[in-house]
Amino acid sequence: MNEHDGTGPGALRMDDPWYAVPVAGEWQQEADVQAPVSHEEPGREDRTAVYLEVQHSAAFQEARGRYRRFVFPAAAAFLAWYLLYVVLATTAPGLMARPVAGELNVAMVAGLAQFASTFLLTWAYARHARLRRDRAALDLRWDTQERMR
Repeated sequence: MNEHDGTGPGALRMDDPWYAVPVAGEWQQEADVQAPVSHEEPGREDRTAVYLEVQHSAAFQEARGRYRRFVFPAAAAFLAWYLLYVVLATTAPGLMARPVAGELNVAMVAGLAQFASTFLLTWAYARHARLRRDRAALDLRWDTQERMR
């Protein structure tokens, strides 16, 4: 997959194992997936089989679980916080216009807090990825690449 095939950098390659086999197990049964014909030299494992095996491994499932356990609640909390701001801005203009300090009112403070929470969430995501998922993903990638050499 690393060989240059003459297409542009963003082009979809048909020999990509993630393209050749859809995500098995979540939307379709594994038995329905037919591996493409392998044209690789003897002794080399079929790439599709390697990727499917990694996808079904406990290590991959744990890494995906850690990702989902962080991202889904964080996204829901951030969306709720954003919608609260929008709802308050439209339904409680008196509250949002209440001065906090000088010309600074509640709406301005909440709007600035939106920016601050975006940066805080980005920092928390990067930290979580670095501490909880990056090592496992790197180990999976290394194992996969070693098996396909």
